[in-house]
Amino acid sequence: MLTPSRDNPRLQALLLQLPAGLRQHIERVREKALELAKLHGVDTVKAEVAALAHDLARGMEEDELLRRARAYGLTLHPVEEVVTFLLHGPVGAEMLQRECGIEDDEVLEAVRWHTTFNRGMGPVAKVVFLADKLEPHKVQVYPLLEGVVSLAREDMDAALLTLLQEEIISMIRLGRLIHPASLEGRNELLASQKDSRR
Repeated sequence: MLTPSRDNPRLQALLLQLPAGLRQHIERVREKALELAKLHGVDTVKAEVAALAHDLARGMEEDELLRRARAYGLTLHPVEEVVTFLLHGPVGAEMLQRECGIEDDEVLEAVRWHTTFNRGMGPVAKVVFLADKLEPHKVQVYPLLEGVVSLAREDMDAALLTLLQEEIISMIRLGRLIHPASLEGRNELLASQKDSRR
């Protein structure tokens, strides 16, 4: 098993194939992930590699995402078959493992669930999820995220819960499908928060 490394030559080659705008986003996510990982005592090497790899499949067309997901033998949720964009995390995790030889469970989990979130996620995955949503360009576009950025520095779970609840409410208002993993992750965070108050 290869130790996760940002210098993995195959990962670097895949990153170079991505559009410039996507590479810039990935670099901003990498920086935010490193910041959050250092603040919260999370493995910075794993957080950096997962942040670099999180959007490996983001530039793929919907048909290609579906084709790859099926070729990799991934179990598709009906929501993913309709909103195929959601497959770029799971497909990216498979690419990272199969093409780059990275088999670290924490890194793969972070890449797989960086779009939807899920229950039971570890600290590396939480860091990458937050970093993807709170990178500076997105905060400029959505200034309401500034409060979540501050919260993320103090309490990752509280920031995750706030972010997930806002996203879920927004998706309901827009009449969009919601991946059940997002709901399960939100419910777990909420239940944990309530338990800690007892």
